[in-house]
Amino acid sequence: MKITYDENVAPGPALAEGTVATLEKPLPPVEKKYLLTAEQMAQFVTYGFVKVENLVPDELNQAVLEDERKWFQTKFDFWFLSENIRKVFELPQVRGVLQSLVGDAPIFDHSFIHYVRGQNHRAQNWHADSIIDARNYGFDVQAFYWSHDAPLEMGPTMVLPGSHLRNVNLDSISRYKNFIGQLQMPIKAGTITFFHHGIWHCAQPNFTDTDRYVFKLRLRPNQEQVRLFNTDGYDSPEIMEFLQKASIPAFMPWQSSEDRLDSVQRAQLWRYVTGDPNIDISFETALSRMHLEFE
Repeated sequence: MKITYDENVAPGPALAEGTVATLEKPLPPVEKKYLLTAEQMAQFVTYGFVKVENLVPDELNQAVLEDERKWFQTKFDFWFLSENIRKVFELPQVRGVLQSLVGDAPIFDHSFIHYVRGQNHRAQNWHADSIIDARNYGFDVQAFYWSHDAPLEMGPTMVLPGSHLRNVNLDSISRYKNFIGQLQMPIKAGTITFFHHGIWHCAQPNFTDTDRYVFKLRLRPNQEQVRLFNTDGYDSPEIMEFLQKASIPAFMPWQSSEDRLDSVQRAQLWRYVTGDPNIDISFETALSRMHLEFE
């Protein structure tokens, strides 16, 4: 995988003063074992994210954390300043997940350090990040990397599973406080959570005395996102059972009566990433009955 830079979107590393090129050196191809499995991709399509633990070794986690503490005020430029953060995304196990979602030549959109000071008891408003999107099924990925443990009391990110199928405008959902089924995940150091760009989320209060950091890297694909993951067993009875269960009304209670509409969106996304125009996990097989195929 090689990250490329579109100067119309964000400056490349060569334009950042005092930095070195990132992910420009030749890297070996990613082995199949590092790609997302069909089960993991089904989770991503259903919930809008996949959480992968133990991706980054402890020594590198500690090195990144030291850089975050030193350079956290350079929130947008941290990617260019820290060689250690770039090493994280050069790891084959990390590249494999990203390649499964956005291909082997994604385009850099932006990066950012999210920082919550210790004993900051204010939560962030619900929002989705920069959704100005004309694509039917394609998606950007936001990788949230944690260099340190973040238990619930430290305020790890709250997400609303399945919300990536509801295209909202940035903070238009900020008037909401809580949703049935919202999920706050305790995090272990070395974990990366890979989010669909449409996921609704918000940072939570930090009730500890320790500052909390998480690094976000957003990448957009430079190709169709079709069959990029390990597709072995994508239509197996186990995967189909999981996906079809997720299409049953009230699977995610917050969706209310619109869950049937969401099931159609989810089924179209599964057809897209698998490259199979005939597979149908929509509620009451709506796609097949209406002879709908992705384009």
